[in-house]
Amino acid sequence: MSDIIEGYASLFGRADLARDVVEAGAFGTALRRRGAGNIRMLWQHDPMQPIGVWLSIAEDGCGLYCRGRLVPDAAKSAEVAALLKAGALDGLSIGYRTVRARLDPVTRLRRLIEIDLWEISIVTFPLLPEARLRAKHLLFR
Repeated sequence: MSDIIEGYASLFGRADLARDVVEAGAFGTALRRRGAGNIRMLWQHDPMQPIGVWLSIAEDGCGLYCRGRLVPDAAKSAEVAALLKAGALDGLSIGYRTVRARLDPVTRLRRLIEIDLWEISIVTFPLLPEARLRAKHLLFR
């Protein structure tokens, strides 16, 4: 059986280490256009290393929640699953193109209003430190 993973790839209203803040609704157009099946699951944003498939991706009151499965027959997926199970890895990160944004004149934060999302990666160090897979006991079934 495949390993099921889930967690938040982005959280609304929180500044990442690059001083970007994703606004609620920013992913809506991309999700409607692409759906979860056309948003890739990659290892460390490397397009040469797909490791699974996203089964569902949706915005909720907190952010961008995703649920997917690692492909057990892919060597890198097996390695990632082992690292996740050991607790050595739990970061998520989005790969996207900014469609609309505005710079907040007071805070100097860039507010992302619309994002063209094309991939969500499992990463060692997410740019948004809170973008993580859920608690270890919920990661695998």
